[in-house]
Amino acid sequence: MSSTTPTEVVSKLLKNTLNPEVVRELVAPDATYVSLNYDNPDLTKILPYAGSHTKAGPQAIIDTFATVNRIWANEAFEIQTLFGAGEDVAVFGSFTYRSRSLGQVSVSPFSIWCKVNEDGKVTYMQFMEDTLGSTDSFKKGGQKQYVVFEEKGEIEI
Repeated sequence: MSSTTPTEVVSKLLKNTLNPEVVRELVAPDATYVSLNYDNPDLTKILPYAGSHTKAGPQAIIDTFATVNRIWANEAFEIQTLFGAGEDVAVFGSFTYRSRSLGQVSVSPFSIWCKVNEDGKVTYMQFMEDTLGSTDSFKKGGQKQYVVFEEKGEIEI
């Protein structure tokens, strides 16, 4: 049993996402990581790390944050609150990323849900953000058409 609390484990993980040794220390070998959605092939064309990485362990988190660092410059990552109950830890905050390809900025809220076992290892991590906003930092041109309410017609973005 670990003397470190689940909130301390998650806080340390978030401060060290680009340090593979620390990620391996804190994440269980069979941990599941869910990034942005469960399964969206169109989104993974833009953000290859998106989706469920079932029992992929620390490597899924290492690969995700290395890719995020490669495609965006992190201008701010602010945790506004982090709290836990038992094995569950919730994190809420915001980030400002600038796409390295086009220099466009994305400001987004984020939320993270983690489960930490008795050994102080993260066994589950789910990271959510404003995915439409963050992917727009890579948008070069073109428009998409949406119909939400038939009576209101199409929305173009």
